[in-house]
Amino acid sequence: MFKEIRNRYIRYPVILLYSIIIFFCALQINFLWLFGYSPSVKDIKIPTQRVGSELYTSDGKLIGRYYKENRTPVSFEEISPSVINALIATEDVRFYKHMGIDFRSLLSSGISTAIGDKRGASTITQQLAKNLYRTRYNKSQGLLSKIPLVRTIIAKLKEWSTAVKLESNYSKNEIITMYLNTVSFGNNAYGIKIASRIYFDKEPNTLNIPESALLVGMLKGTSLYNPVKNPEKALQRRNVSLSQMNKYNYISAAQLDSFKTTPIKIKEGSVDNGRDDSYLRAAVDKYLEKWCADNNYDLYEDGLKIYTTIDSKLQKYAEEAVADQMKTLQRRFYSVWGNEDPWEDSDKKKVDYPNRAMKNLPIYSVLEKKFKDNPDSVEAYFNRKKKMKIFTWKGNRDTLFSTMDSIRYYGKILNTGMMTLDPFSGKIKVWVGGIDHQFFKYDHVNQSKRQAGSTFKPFAYLAALEQGMSPCTTFTDKPVRIPYQKNGKTEYWEPRNADWSNSYREMSLRWAMAKSVNTVTAQVTEAVGPENVVKWAHECGIDSHLAAVPSVSLGPNDVSVFEMVKAYGTFLNDGVKTDPILVEKITDLNDNIIEEFQAKTKRALSEEISWLMLYMFRGGMEEPGGTSQALWEWDLWKKNNQIGGKTGTSSDYVDAWYMGITKDLVTGVWVGCDERTAHFKNSETGEGSRTALPIFAKFMEKVYKDPSTGYTMGPFPKAKVKITVDINCPTPKYEVDTTSTDSLAVDSTEFNAPMTDGQPQGTSEEVQPQKTEENKSSESAKTPVKQPATEATLTKKEERQLKRKQRLEEKEKKNNDQ
Repeated sequence: MFKEIRNRYIRYPVILLYSIIIFFCALQINFLWLFGYSPSVKDIKIPTQRVGSELYTSDGKLIGRYYKENRTPVSFEEISPSVINALIATEDVRFYKHMGIDFRSLLSSGISTAIGDKRGASTITQQLAKNLYRTRYNKSQGLLSKIPLVRTIIAKLKEWSTAVKLESNYSKNEIITMYLNTVSFGNNAYGIKIASRIYFDKEPNTLNIPESALLVGMLKGTSLYNPVKNPEKALQRRNVSLSQMNKYNYISAAQLDSFKTTPIKIKEGSVDNGRDDSYLRAAVDKYLEKWCADNNYDLYEDGLKIYTTIDSKLQKYAEEAVADQMKTLQRRFYSVWGNEDPWEDSDKKKVDYPNRAMKNLPIYSVLEKKFKDNPDSVEAYFNRKKKMKIFTWKGNRDTLFSTMDSIRYYGKILNTGMMTLDPFSGKIKVWVGGIDHQFFKYDHVNQSKRQAGSTFKPFAYLAALEQGMSPCTTFTDKPVRIPYQKNGKTEYWEPRNADWSNSYREMSLRWAMAKSVNTVTAQVTEAVGPENVVKWAHECGIDSHLAAVPSVSLGPNDVSVFEMVKAYGTFLNDGVKTDPILVEKITDLNDNIIEEFQAKTKRALSEEISWLMLYMFRGGMEEPGGTSQALWEWDLWKKNNQIGGKTGTSSDYVDAWYMGITKDLVTGVWVGCDERTAHFKNSETGEGSRTALPIFAKFMEKVYKDPSTGYTMGPFPKAKVKITVDINCPTPKYEVDTTSTDSLAVDSTEFNAPMTDGQPQGTSEEVQPQKTEENKSSESAKTPVKQPATEATLTKKEERQLKRKQRLEEKEKKNNDQ
């Protein structure tokens, strides 16, 4: 067809032009996969920026980010004019005059390069094309990229064509804004907003001229001209940018002289960098995993704003309470064991935990194969000292540790999990997954499952109420022998109380649950059936598998803090089970709501039964010897405040729990070592009332003392329905040792407790006190002696608790009268 053009001076230019058009068409459509990806018209009109998502508390506090590139976009109006001026003067002085390709600069650059002064000629628009569409990434390249020079030419041509498309779809101000939102400023800071925060702790519209020149100067080499790593080179480059601004009349000569002598003043901002992870950030990531998949969102690239249900003030107070108590507990743990290894089984035999942990490491099997005939080399590897940073309660510390040193060190560290729930809305208000996420990734709220101990006992009493018993129904605290089937044979389980003695008193269900009496709980479980205890635990919100064994009520099954808080929330929420939610809503960058979350609810208990259970829980404070009475030590008892709760400790003091209920909130706390063979030695140091309960108490004390939280003291609500069973059965006062609180007779589903020296093995107790004369005599008597049900003298501890309670009540009454 070109032969028809007879004038060769016209024909050859036409052929050249036609070839160029064909070439760019082939380039655009990636003909035969030769050229790689080029952005389409749709890509240009809807540019995709890899914008991280932001995580907020319910009251609007930014607490974390998810990103692959740490970036938060801003508008043109939010950028200081000095940044714009510095960028144009330094990078592309003809920016407002060219069409995306500056042919004058290309010609000038070519001549300079030819005479040895190599310099670039890319415009801001071309750089935006490269940054925004990743035109030089391997995935954007085609088959011709295998040829070195051709690869560079094709990449440059794609940038040109993309730059022209950008110029035809966007204004100059929009282009420069997109560029400043996408470019990297080093230190994992993408975009001018994050860079302003990280280097100067400022918003981008408040940057002054020297700061703007410094950031723009960095763009030539973010590592070479980094003001933190290379302040001298950064200063030189900043002054180059300032000189360019003076050259093109953006600043005066006097300003240039003044700014050049201004030192660099870096003020590192408090921007979450997304790499310093947190338990809450990881939990939300997991929580939204399915939602993102179902709705085609990428948490790390789609610029979402995620508003959690977490209350920032409550979260702060919880973290403070945890840190305060866990420091004390760690000192106590070290004091208890001294130089002795704390890893023991239930028979008090030492366990070689470090060796077991070493063999469980993935590298161990690799080394074992590599040094098959030389085990000493494997041992040497694990004992080789190296620099590392370790966790301590006095701050992270640099040290020289071997792998075995590290295993031994962290095997003695106590950890915790804590969650607070508003069961009426289902909103989780507090989430503390552990003591430090940097060193302990495992979340002890929902990932970790541990033996619930006596905190599981309420489900046995719930089953009893459901079968028609009342809080006043009585059982006798006496030895019990419960048959069960194992491998086709009849075995017997004989649970013991904490002090291995029995009072032989008749006890109401409320008193027995308050004192956490094993023998009564076992009798109640036998009466209602273990399967019914499991049934009602599941109905209330326990999702884990539970073995329906005779000891089920004493908590041998593993459950999570999350499950326990959810289940206890059913009692407070008038018998309605609420599935906790961690996220309230999700919006886009412009605050348009994408999704709002509501908790799912289901009635599990009647209103009468749920109120009766709250009445039972109050017994922990109100009944003689109640396991929650250590709470009297804190300032929690004004305005007729009521708290219900349950302590729990698993066998050998491995797991310690406290479940606390107020009129507004339910809180669960677990304390223990990640390694289950590490534990306290006795009740005085390791029971739930001395380890987990103080965390709850310190937390609630802080909450109540801050009126801005909106949570106030007060009694539980009155029953909304008629109570049809008897609750009027005040407990007589006996002379008892009130240090005997909670107990758990087994730590597994094995129920026959072998005896050694007259004491059952595997007996675990929240409190195993020194035996009183009364206990000693009852243990030594051949014939059990039933104690008279008459009022007697209180112990010194009970007297102190009673006097403190009376003083507080009198003070409160006086305040009310005034």
